[in-house]
Amino acid sequence: MDPVNRRTFLQVAGSAAATASAASAAPDRIRVGIFGTQHGHLRSKMRALLASSDYHVVAVHEPDEAARKQRQAEERFAGVKFVGEDELLGDDSLDMIVVECRIWQATSWGNKVLDAGRHLHLEKPPSPDMEPFRQLVDKAKRKKRLLQLGYNYRHHKGILAAIEAAREGWLGDTYFLRATMNSDRSPEGRAIEARYPGGALFELCGHMIDRVVELWGRPTKVTPFLRHDTSEPDNLNDNTLAVLEYDKSMALVSTAAKMANSGAHRSFELIGTDGSFFIQPISGDRTMRVNMREARGPYKKGWQEIRLAPHMNDKYEFEDFARAIRTGEPLKHSYDHELLVHETLLRASGHIT
Repeated sequence: MDPVNRRTFLQVAGSAAATASAASAAPDRIRVGIFGTQHGHLRSKMRALLASSDYHVVAVHEPDEAARKQRQAEERFAGVKFVGEDELLGDDSLDMIVVECRIWQATSWGNKVLDAGRHLHLEKPPSPDMEPFRQLVDKAKRKKRLLQLGYNYRHHKGILAAIEAAREGWLGDTYFLRATMNSDRSPEGRAIEARYPGGALFELCGHMIDRVVELWGRPTKVTPFLRHDTSEPDNLNDNTLAVLEYDKSMALVSTAAKMANSGAHRSFELIGTDGSFFIQPISGDRTMRVNMREARGPYKKGWQEIRLAPHMNDKYEFEDFARAIRTGEPLKHSYDHELLVHETLLRASGHIT
């Protein structure tokens, strides 16, 4: 071998050996199964999992034949194996299972995952009732399995900044929070939401109730307003809001189910005596407006606009899940938090008083 070719060979061999060494030293990916494919969050969950170096999507189970064929034809499922329920739940190599089913299936399917000994990421809302979900949480505790609900705005940089400012006292007394989660539902989507007294509010407002509960805890009083005000020929409560009252503050959370370009209208506001945060829209291309009476923390006096870079909400919740699996430490949001959010959602949507 001539000197040039020999040198090239050694460089390539050395690079390959280094790559192999790094790969063997890297921690194994967390093996994930997907149980169900008919929840509205499926697309973003798959995108986050497939883009992550923490996870390997091993298999998918979809019991509905038409839905299964549709998913198998989609590019995001290329190379992903579809299996039966017994094969998915019986795969001892899986570390966790992500349940992406309809609301009425969630606690039943979640129980199957926990009974199989897997950690569980469960979509929202998890149940139209409180007791089945409470029993699910109790089972996760007993089995020492992680349980995470799919509320998308838990890691939203702007909302987290507002909560931080409130907790640090930079906003003075925070006394009012307002959040909107409007949508533009198809007839099929409306029919699904009409199965529940809370209608559109039950389906969507858990995202913002989760944020209210993180900030202020359990409300002393919850008053729902559930109305059907559009000309759509169904019985969906499509113009809804809930008022969550606390000793020194209140939150107003609302959603309407028929609004053109509704995503751009979704918003979060937190108002205090010395400062306020306004975020609209809360997804996509976002600008956060902050108003301060005096300069506090990283914020200057007066009005200021802060650009929020687009980010993948699901990326951060799965990062938290990976951290908890690998370290054995709890998830950021506890079992008790999940219970309180669901209790508050059910109160806000008229399912319980």
